[in-house]
Amino acid sequence: MLKDLLKNHEIILASGSPRRHKFFEDLEIPVTIDVRPVNEVFPDHLKREEITDFLAALKAEVFQNDLKKDQILITSDTIVYNDGKALGKPKDHAEAVEMIRSLSGKKHDVITSVCFTTESSQKILNHITRVEFAELKDDEIEYYVSNYKPFDKAGGYAIQEWIGLIGIKKIEGSYFNVVGLPTFEVYTTLKEMINS
Repeated sequence: MLKDLLKNHEIILASGSPRRHKFFEDLEIPVTIDVRPVNEVFPDHLKREEITDFLAALKAEVFQNDLKKDQILITSDTIVYNDGKALGKPKDHAEAVEMIRSLSGKKHDVITSVCFTTESSQKILNHITRVEFAELKDDEIEYYVSNYKPFDKAGGYAIQEWIGLIGIKKIEGSYFNVVGLPTFEVYTTLKEMINS
């Protein structure tokens, strides 16, 4: 198992997301949580996974001179990409409602990039999941935002919550990516890094 292969390594997870913490727990990969402030701004010309690749790498930069041998730093970023625009986390109730309304009745992409950084190397992978929402009524959107307060979620929603249960018609790609991490790719990449 991977946890045995990793016994001489320390995995540092630079994420405050409880969902990502839980994924590593479920994968049976022990991690040290270390979240450092980063100004998450990206150049305007970047599109789609270029944005998440840039931000995942940016989050690793603040650890640049601190990594020791046998440490692997994992940083990541997720956006919802809709109509040529990246949707991050809504700043308030009104913006969350507006975001979900813009997704209603349409398909959008959930894009996550994961950056693996060691003392001497860096590897970035990304995964795209296509999500199709049914037409949502305004009272359904209002109910969800009022009761679930999805202000820490890219695109203003969580697939595993009520809105996902009643509103998502179809997904193409990894479900876990929409929750917050492409777990298969993370597991596989860590295994490759240890075995190489």
